[in-house]
Amino acid sequence: MMARWSVSSAALTSSAVWGIELQHWEVTSNGPDETHALGRRCGELAGAGLIMLLKGDLGAGKTCFAQGVGAGLGVPESTPVTSPSYTLLNIHQGRIPLYHFDLYRLSQVDDLADLGYDEYAEGSGLTLVEWANRMTDSLEASVSVTVERLSEQQRRFCFDAMDDEGGVFLEQLQRLFRSLDKPA
Repeated sequence: MMARWSVSSAALTSSAVWGIELQHWEVTSNGPDETHALGRRCGELAGAGLIMLLKGDLGAGKTCFAQGVGAGLGVPESTPVTSPSYTLLNIHQGRIPLYHFDLYRLSQVDDLADLGYDEYAEGSGLTLVEWANRMTDSLEASVSVTVERLSEQQRRFCFDAMDDEGGVFLEQLQRLFRSLDKPA
């Protein structure tokens, strides 16, 4: 089935906050298949060292998106990407490693340091952090993704570039979506 993406703007929007340029891009998915496909596209574009923070309420679609990211990285279906709520970290092997953190049970950066977060975040894979909004201190990241539940099926994904690497990633993602919207 062909996805019917609803992209909120034709271009990335930019704004300056305290002298730092931020880039923002939004897209709406119309169900779990589109959420998974969006994640897959992100995984296909992601390079080593990218840090992506996922924020959103319970049931917003963070894990479905993460499963798509894993598929885009080439994580084998025999090792499913599941939310590491109880283990806090799952490592999946694809074309680059996926370091999948779930911070639902954590509230301090010190707790995250005990897991070796910095070593993974500075490593050779994609660091994906679910429930990043649970931290009392902010985490360094390339991209922040906020997932909003609009209806039973629809989700709005709000992407914010947090550094130059994130800006390049969002530009690539936007170009990809523009090419998907063009008729064949």
